[in-house]
Amino acid sequence: QMQLVESGGGSVQVGGSLTLSCGASFYTYCMGWFRQAPGKGREWVSGIAGGDDGPTYYADSVKGRFTISRDGLKNTLTLQMNNLKPEDTAMYYCAAGSSRCGTRESADFPYWGQGTQVTVSS
Repeated sequence: QMQLVESGGGSVQVGGSLTLSCGASFYTYCMGWFRQAPGKGREWVSGIAGGDDGPTYYADSVKGRFTISRDGLKNTLTLQMNNLKPEDTAMYYCAAGSSRCGTRESADFPYWGQGTQVTVSS
């Protein structure tokens, strides 16, 4: 049974940085991050394929500010978030197990973490 555990969320001011981590109980080829703001649907943020240097994918809204990476040996997924904006405020979820890396569809991922809250204030 896959377990995904996120950590690293918190409250920062505009322009600040946070690093989210997700520990997985076993390796899956495709992993990603999604987020959900209050009153909105779940939004794809970023994805990664394969090992530590695998292809990465980003939503236009975070491209150039967020960096996804993974440590294959430790089964850890990371999202480095820089230059944070108020619109980045959301619950962030780690997802794993899709057969289509880089997919933006949450339904493609069978495994989900419990989420970690990110709040950006101006």
